[in-house]
Amino acid sequence: MNPSELIRKKRDGAALSRDELHSFIAAYVDGRIPDYQMSAMLMAVFFRGMETDETAAFTDVMLHSGRVVDLSMIVGAKVDKHSTGGVGDKVSLVLAPMVAACGVCVPMISGRGLGHTGGTLDKLESIPGFRTELDVEEYRRVIGKTGLVMIGQTAEIAPADKRMYALRDVTATVESIPLIAGSIMSKKLAEGIDALVLDVKTGSGAFMPRYDDSLALAQALVAIGSKFGKKTIGLITEMDQPLGFAVGNWCEVVESVDCLRGGKVADLMEVAYALGALMLVAGGKALTVREGLRLCEEAVWSGRAYEKFLELVRAQGGDASFLEHPSRYPRPACTAEVKASCSGYLGAFLTRDIGVLAAEMGAGRMHVDDVIDRKAGITLRKKLGDAVEEGETVALLYADDRGKLERAARGFPSLVMIAPEPVNVGPRCRTVVRTGGEEPWASFSESAV
Repeated sequence: MNPSELIRKKRDGAALSRDELHSFIAAYVDGRIPDYQMSAMLMAVFFRGMETDETAAFTDVMLHSGRVVDLSMIVGAKVDKHSTGGVGDKVSLVLAPMVAACGVCVPMISGRGLGHTGGTLDKLESIPGFRTELDVEEYRRVIGKTGLVMIGQTAEIAPADKRMYALRDVTATVESIPLIAGSIMSKKLAEGIDALVLDVKTGSGAFMPRYDDSLALAQALVAIGSKFGKKTIGLITEMDQPLGFAVGNWCEVVESVDCLRGGKVADLMEVAYALGALMLVAGGKALTVREGLRLCEEAVWSGRAYEKFLELVRAQGGDASFLEHPSRYPRPACTAEVKASCSGYLGAFLTRDIGVLAAEMGAGRMHVDDVIDRKAGITLRKKLGDAVEEGETVALLYADDRGKLERAARGFPSLVMIAPEPVNVGPRCRTVVRTGGEEPWASFSESAV
């Protein structure tokens, strides 16, 4: 196997066979191919794409670069959710305990921040003591005890993707349908799940800003899941503004806990309830989406979802007292207010740029080995469509590094557009994607699925 010739072949637009993909990826995992050659291959795929069978083969190679977990000893359906990522997307922190509280097991392998989006692992690790690096035996033990588990990739699960995931983040090769599909599905198929619900983002804060690209990605993910014999359904949701009010790590944990305790963050809960309903249907706990929505709401308002999250945190070594009393958490060294320059209505966010700004403040990584500032973040005071008065605070920024904070405070006003007239704000949930086709969420959620 000649690495440069395989890179050349893909660069020139030809499809790689399963054997060629296996040889190249295995050599990278073993250290025989350096990062610079894998970076070249990733860029070739980014520009040339992959054929449908090639993407499936790529997924299969990454899946079998490690161990596929067997959860057959755990009674009941195992259902996971995956989001393609967005700004302020803390849905997993609300969704997983909510669904588990309804009786569906949720084995969740999540990722770290990627590009302009935050990572579930980074958020969880802002909880003092929370361990995301569990081996397969601990993974089984926690899900057997609590009904859910939230970890990162172990050395045993899709190790090829673990190395490539970090490399994609710093080589501008994130926004590629085959690379995204292979990364997501290799991890998810290794978890031991029976079904998978996908939250595919579209809009200015998504990896795929154009709806047609988001639809194509959802179709690719659903096709791969079905090809591997898993119930798979996709929901396309809007990411034209940050989800909820918090963008960061600890601040998103606090907002999630508030929602689990009944706090009303409308857009976040709209998405969480929709995905939860789909997971309950896939897991056989609800016959219809409408019933699934009702069960999810009951899990939150009864307090069972919140208690389930505390149970998970304790099972994975976290100090749940910080969730019960968030004021105990260390405060950031520096804060800044961003005020509106004129009166009007909040008309648009440059959502992707807000995610980049949060990362530059310390909430994300500019380099693979960067250390995250768990306290760095942004809290919005206004959402799309809200009235704004000149001089009114539209956002709070906080970080431990004063220089980073001051640069962010100078840059943030240009990322918020104030319109003279009210703007129309549509629903977050847009389209359901299944093997048989697509359907608007509004009509699908009323059907007897």
